[in-house]
Amino acid sequence: MSIGFPATHPIERLHRLLGNIDRLAVAVSGGVDSMTLATLAHRFRSSAMKAETTMFHAVSPAVPGDATARVQEYAERERWHLRIVDAGEFKDENYRANPLNRCYFCKTNLYSTIAQHTGWQIVSGANTDDLGEYRPGLIAAKEHNVRHPFVEANIDKATVRGLAHTLGLHDLAELPSSPCLSSRVETGIRVEPQLLALVNDIEQMMREQLAPYKPLNLRCRIRSNLVAIEVDAACLNQIGEAERSRLVTLVAHRCTAHGVNSLVTFAPYRVGSAFLHERRAS
Repeated sequence: MSIGFPATHPIERLHRLLGNIDRLAVAVSGGVDSMTLATLAHRFRSSAMKAETTMFHAVSPAVPGDATARVQEYAERERWHLRIVDAGEFKDENYRANPLNRCYFCKTNLYSTIAQHTGWQIVSGANTDDLGEYRPGLIAAKEHNVRHPFVEANIDKATVRGLAHTLGLHDLAELPSSPCLSSRVETGIRVEPQLLALVNDIEQMMREQLAPYKPLNLRCRIRSNLVAIEVDAACLNQIGEAERSRLVTLVAHRCTAHGVNSLVTFAPYRVGSAFLHERRAS
């Protein structure tokens, strides 16, 4: 059944794809990809009298509270059938040890938990851009027969944001990428709930403090010998020495309040800079 778009339009491709899955379990993290997919799935399938769609959102110390609040707000607004679960990754010592493939253990726990609650087809918001990055979570997805509708429809991140605009989800369309809080902790440093609470606290504080500079990306990275505040280079270049010194002092005080005594510094934002890969011979 057409929904008014050309056959080659991403929305039409997704409609056909999602329409061929009878019972759907959508893993929703709170980011633009999974939220857009959940909205598409619910609207399309509800209009086609296929109400068997359930959204699953996992809560843990690694999930920022604002992500959970966003999922709950959309669930109420869009009338999703939402189930909030604890994926249990913090009981997994493989995950807590924070190896390079930590995301594999995270997604293994997530998809195993969802499978315990339903036998429906699990889908994720992964898009084609994710295929070009180191994503061990995709291995876990394959092991659990998880499908990725955006990948199957050949849709990248920019197109997902465009779809969000088309659907009227303007707050999602401009939402900065923000992976789980554990991604801020350097490989090999044990993932502790208290450490993630510090990361979340500092990032919230710095978003307020740096609001006049309008950073597109902001991360609090926990390294073996320091706490690094990463922001876009353009933003970083606007911050004078006196202001930078003031901000470093604020962060240092916040670290002390959380029982962490580390050197604090600013650095240009780099994707995945907390992951330490082994050097390979050239």
